[in-house]
Amino acid sequence: TGNEKWVYNDNVNHPKIKKWLNEVVGTEGEDLTRHDKWLCMMYPRLKLLHKLLSERGIIFISIDDHELANLRLIMNEIFGNNNFIEYFCWTKTSTAPSLARKSRKTVEYVVCFEKCKDNRKYIAELGDGGDAPLLNGGNPISKAIFPKESVFFKIEDGFYNAKSYGKTTLHQDINIINGYADKDIELSGEFKWSQNTINEEINNGTSFVIKSIKFSIRYIRESDVYKAPTNLFKEKYLSSTIDKINENVDTNETAKKELYNIFIKDLFPYPKPVSLIQFLLSFSTDKDSIILDSFAGSGTTGHAVLNLNKLDGGNRKFILVEMEDYAEDITAERVKRVINGYGEGNKKVEGTGGEFDYYELGERLFNEDNNLNEVVGEERIREYIYYTDTKQFLSRKRTQRDKYLLDNYINTGYYFYYEKDNLTVLSVDNLNIVTQKAEQYVIYADVCLLDKEFMLKNNIIFKKIPRDIKRF
Repeated sequence: TGNEKWVYNDNVNHPKIKKWLNEVVGTEGEDLTRHDKWLCMMYPRLKLLHKLLSERGIIFISIDDHELANLRLIMNEIFGNNNFIEYFCWTKTSTAPSLARKSRKTVEYVVCFEKCKDNRKYIAELGDGGDAPLLNGGNPISKAIFPKESVFFKIEDGFYNAKSYGKTTLHQDINIINGYADKDIELSGEFKWSQNTINEEINNGTSFVIKSIKFSIRYIRESDVYKAPTNLFKEKYLSSTIDKINENVDTNETAKKELYNIFIKDLFPYPKPVSLIQFLLSFSTDKDSIILDSFAGSGTTGHAVLNLNKLDGGNRKFILVEMEDYAEDITAERVKRVINGYGEGNKKVEGTGGEFDYYELGERLFNEDNNLNEVVGEERIREYIYYTDTKQFLSRKRTQRDKYLLDNYINTGYYFYYEKDNLTVLSVDNLNIVTQKAEQYVIYADVCLLDKEFMLKNNIIFKKIPRDIKRF
């Protein structure tokens, strides 16, 4: 935030970043490379999160105004400017500034990007009726089916009768509960391509009205029956301002009370309220989504997911990552208490139910010099090497006869000729390490004395330990 000093520490290889490892990052004015260091800390994390994110996924990043502009630039580079959705502005405090100060920062931002912008959404809202300006031109589609999970109704819960409207018919009566229908939405009528090209149609979207319900539609295809995808991010017409009045989202003060009620002591100075995360997840997930929080803190995201599952009977799963030493005593403990219930007297909160597993990271596979960390044990190294080459998990059990064989995959035998305390040399004299015939062989060893012609003739690929073992 510009006040505290923090230590930049990450396992990276770029020389411009390596020179900052374990350096204290100074405050504004005393450290002119402060923003560079922050960006270099964020970049590998965001690249990894982009890889992990589902093609239909969405990312939220909470941030104040110190690095907001820089974050947008780095997100444009990694996610693409076209995939930007919104800057949500969250009112973080209800406390008025002191008389000695002319102003006070009362908001933080939640930057929102989608991985693929074309994962367009379906939104239904109560409208005023009118003609159905159905897509004109091209070949008609006779029926369109929208799975109940893929359409969010921005209308009051209640019962709605099937009706014919214009050239389009809603076939069944539906109940709207918590914004979703109790059955798939089936429409029939003259669904036709617009005069625009298919690409323009996808980019611009298309709307039509049926029985006073307005749908925004993407990916209409020329077929007898159009079946909409089920796993889509539901787009609600939201205000970019998140506060108690508009979206019933609380402030830091409420978040501190929530934590105090769970642990009966103050733990974090600026925790996030459960209602903020719950609000974001309510429109960006379905009942079977997986939610990852890579800076879990006190475990607010896990708390929010459990609350949502209890509210709508969902089966959302959460993954919380926390590197600080309070991961077990606070992060995991909070989730445990939310599941089982917490608080006393009139502040007692009923448990949500559910379960979770707790894991600790083991030893690193690579040490600071980017060499194999042999402390982890040979079996872990073998598993890692096999996965880097095949993208398959090593399930074969090792035997004394096939001591160096990892496994055979797609007519290729993978061998790890490794001895912890001895240098291994791949030569004609010790090719007996190959115990199963295959069309090709990939052999890891410390040194290779085979000539290129021999290796080419016998389909042998040599890889040196550990330099050719790639890190992800």
